[in-house]
Amino acid sequence: MITPEFWSIPPGSLTPAQLADKTAVLHGRLLDISKRFADVRFATSLAAEDMVMTDTISKANAKIKLFTLATGRLHQETVDMVKTTEDHYGVAIEKVYPKESDVQAFINQYGMNGFYDGEEPKKACCGARKIKPLNAALLGADAWITGQRREQSTTRTELNFEELDDSRGIAKFNPLFDWSEADIWAYIKQENVPIHPLHLKGYPSIGCEPCTRQVKKGEDIRAGRWWWLQSDSKECGLHVNQ
Repeated sequence: MITPEFWSIPPGSLTPAQLADKTAVLHGRLLDISKRFADVRFATSLAAEDMVMTDTISKANAKIKLFTLATGRLHQETVDMVKTTEDHYGVAIEKVYPKESDVQAFINQYGMNGFYDGEEPKKACCGARKIKPLNAALLGADAWITGQRREQSTTRTELNFEELDDSRGIAKFNPLFDWSEADIWAYIKQENVPIHPLHLKGYPSIGCEPCTRQVKKGEDIRAGRWWWLQSDSKECGLHVNQ
């Protein structure tokens, strides 16, 4: 039996000078956002892009609050990564949990793992475990920040640096929108940013444990997310205006 070859961390392609220029621009973006808005919050999944964001927020001393969606179905490595990040940067990451009643309502209708049955139950599960908690986490915020990049998927190719989150009535920023995957890893290597353990095991994109798997070499980097659904269904709804 042939063992499949999985995705691996790409080699960096930037010179130190090029990376320094990109980093300076990123720092400037974050500082500008934190000056324009009184209450800015960053949603981190602890994956590579979000670790770059955490590192730059810390080094730029930007006034941006960090939180993570503790869905209840995360890999243990992700749960552990929260503390690793807090210890490394000396920051507090707010853990935002879903309401037990929302989770139970999903289970009553679809079953614990009913999201495998199709797009609608998948959306319902993400709604209970991610979207409603995100809404709660952003109450009172003036703006929020993501680690999204244009290169990540076909649904993000038109991604802008700044947009209006219509459903929540606040500004939304994607400071890494124009960074490549190679840029991300060049930064992580140069700045010794903590790496999520699953990235070392063939996971380029990390979500909830039952909905994420390793990606084979040559596959789309989001192919491991909701792999049982069509290729255009690789979003949970967090970044879709409701």
